[in-house]
Amino acid sequence: MSAEPRINDRIRVPEVRLVGPSGEQVGIVPLAKALELAQEYDLDLVEVAATARPPVCKLMDYGKFKYESAMKAREARKNQAHTVIKEMKLRPKIDPHDYDTKKGHVVRFLKQGDKVKITIMFRGREQSRPELGFRLLQRLASDVEDLGFIESNPKQDGRNMIMVLGPHKKKTEAMAEAREAQAARKAERQGSTHDAESHGDAAQAPAEAAEAPAETPSEA
Repeated sequence: MSAEPRINDRIRVPEVRLVGPSGEQVGIVPLAKALELAQEYDLDLVEVAATARPPVCKLMDYGKFKYESAMKAREARKNQAHTVIKEMKLRPKIDPHDYDTKKGHVVRFLKQGDKVKITIMFRGREQSRPELGFRLLQRLASDVEDLGFIESNPKQDGRNMIMVLGPHKKKTEAMAEAREAQAARKAERQGSTHDAESHGDAAQAPAEAAEAPAETPSEA
């Protein structure tokens, strides 16, 4: 069945409970009268409660209503927070440079409000030294404790050791802050462009004045 409400001549009932364009209650009127009022106001007659007896109809601009509803739904989806779990893999004997790079990714994920699954991969004889992986996970958790917390403690999973970090900041908060930062950067760029243009105009004015020929005195 279609989710679209019936409008105008698609409404097939003898009478309707009519609501005016500003939400005022008009009352129960014959369908023909409701359609006549819709035409008079240059609006649509829209069935908003089909199961009521009689059905409730409202006078509105249905095209505008659909557009505004679509925009609200789009904005709601845009602001909807989806929990995302990122994954970062490390070796128990990772070198300092690689560790700093991996830690940077974890910091970025947590700032975005995402969870991070940290996996330590053991190979060969490394499997007999699980304490290396445990200490590495504890070190990483300590390094990012201002941004996240240990949501799932380190545990062995076959040849791997896994820990999950959760962000202190909610996803919706992180998204809002990101939008604010983007707007601030945009405003700063526009301000810099405006200042540069103003400076160029100011520098050009004296040059134009210097180039202007002096007026010759008129003869008496």
